[in-house]
Amino acid sequence: MNSYDHSDNFAPMRTVQMTLDEKLVDEVDRAAKKLGTSRSAFARRALQDALRRLQQLQLEAKHRRGYAAKPAQTGEFDVWESEQVWPDP
Repeated sequence: MNSYDHSDNFAPMRTVQMTLDEKLVDEVDRAAKKLGTSRSAFARRALQDALRRLQQLQLEAKHRRGYAAKPAQTGEFDVWESEQVWPDP
């Protein structure tokens, strides 16, 4: 089973209609064929990946806002400096 299969996903499926330009559909079909999967499975995986990327970007933005609101203080992380040095082989 490749990562584009959904055979282990027992969640109910819902059919949706999407409008895509022909070039994109052709590219998706070629990629799906190369991966040995269906257009739908390819699209599901692409959408799942996009949602994970969006969540990651939102978390990164949240962290940036937090550090902007409360920047690290001088010496705050000095205790960890010795942990960052790799010993000589």
